Amino acid sequence: MGFTEAGQNMNAFILAGITVVLCVILHFIYKTIFGNTRSEVQNYEAENITEASTETTQDSAVTESRAGGKNKKRAQWKGKTDFSHPWLLKNLKGHPGTVLLMDFSANGKFMAATCDDGSVIVWDIRDLNVKEHKTLRVNIDFDHASHVAWSPDSKAFVVHTVRDNNIVVYKIEKKKDGTIGSATPVITFDKAHEDDVIGFGISSNGKFLMSCTSKTDMIIWDLKGQQLHRLDTYLMNTHTAKISPCGRFVVATGFSPDVKVMEVGFTRTGEFKQVTKAYELTGHTSGVYDVAFAVDTSHIATVSKDGTWKLYHTRIDYVRGESPHVLETGTYTQTANPPKIALSPNAEVLAVSSDANVEFYDTYTGKLYDTVENVYTGLINYMCFDPAGKYLYVCGDRAVRILHNVCGYYTTINSCTRLLGSKQTSATVERLNNTIRDCKATLEKFGK
Repeated sequence: MGFTEAGQNMNAFILAGITVVLCVILHFIYKTIFGNTRSEVQNYEAENITEASTETTQDSAVTESRAGGKNKKRAQWKGKTDFSHPWLLKNLKGHPGTVLLMDFSANGKFMAATCDDGSVIVWDIRDLNVKEHKTLRVNIDFDHASHVAWSPDSKAFVVHTVRDNNIVVYKIEKKKDGTIGSATPVITFDKAHEDDVIGFGISSNGKFLMSCTSKTDMIIWDLKGQQLHRLDTYLMNTHTAKISPCGRFVVATGFSPDVKVMEVGFTRTGEFKQVTKAYELTGHTSGVYDVAFAVDTSHIATVSKDGTWKLYHTRIDYVRGESPHVLETGTYTQTANPPKIALSPNAEVLAVSSDANVEFYDTYTGKLYDTVENVYTGLINYMCFDPAGKYLYVCGDRAVRILHNVCGYYTTINSCTRLLGSKQTSATVERLNNTIRDCKATLEKFGK
């Protein structure tokens, strides 16, 4: 019995030993075969990574040598100001930041544009066909201007600063050739607003300056910085405030669907008298975002949160009780961002911004003529037609873009055609036909 148990124990030890030996052999075989394979894979991957790094370095060197040493990040920055479209006349580049607003000098020679990087750039726009425009950069230390406006004599411009909430007058010094040599701050108004200023301008007759906040606070100033009058717009929230081109009225829009038009009165000797309510523009069912004028203030256009724009006839005798009436109503493409509008000097074309797009409307029919898409990568901040109505200036990211007013040629053809339908002199008929022919030839160049 004892020998049997001893034999069984011996067999168990032998089996255990055989098992251990087999495991060692299998482990050796696995490590020999699969270990080499893994080493080869790692070596292969390392070689590929090295080759890829070498190719990338070589490509970067080629790219830098071709682009004159500019890296990829610089190329992306440059691309933000690149924009092409059949209607584009040119891009006025040179702003390091976002262009907020612009204004033309009364003599038509210069345009000043504000930028959120703290600069105001004055452009010489006497000849838009030149390749390089002369400019003057004016830096505002530790601040930037939200608004800019030229004085009626084109000898100074006025800005409103954001951080200090001040109004500053810059005097222009010109060179012998008529270009701007320098701009020096000469007057700083006393701080009067606590909230952000959303409306600002100088009257064309040079009698007053207006500033208005996002709340209901509006101030009428003289050009030396003295407050003439302070009033409440009673709009709960004010979206914009502007001075009419004729220099008689100030207009404020906001939460209310009605637009308030007020007259700034002066005596015959030029002394300030009072600000009185002239009339209201009614018809919208929601707040009004923006307002624009014809060159003679005979028409005013508005754009509302209700999704419509309206064109009003405002050449009225409101003292005798006449009221403005709506000439046309149209709809625009609504987005989450408030639109901006611009009205051509003859009131025949309305431009409405829809984020980064510009929609052109025929104000006689109210129909959309065409849309220029993706003018900027960001939003459009401001739009304005030039005094002749040939171009639309658009402000946005790092550039002012000048677009041909192609819709204006179309509306001119329709206006002349309507006039030919009535009795005209032979000289007038010839002039109208020549205008139609010239406009059609221009439209053909744009594929219209």
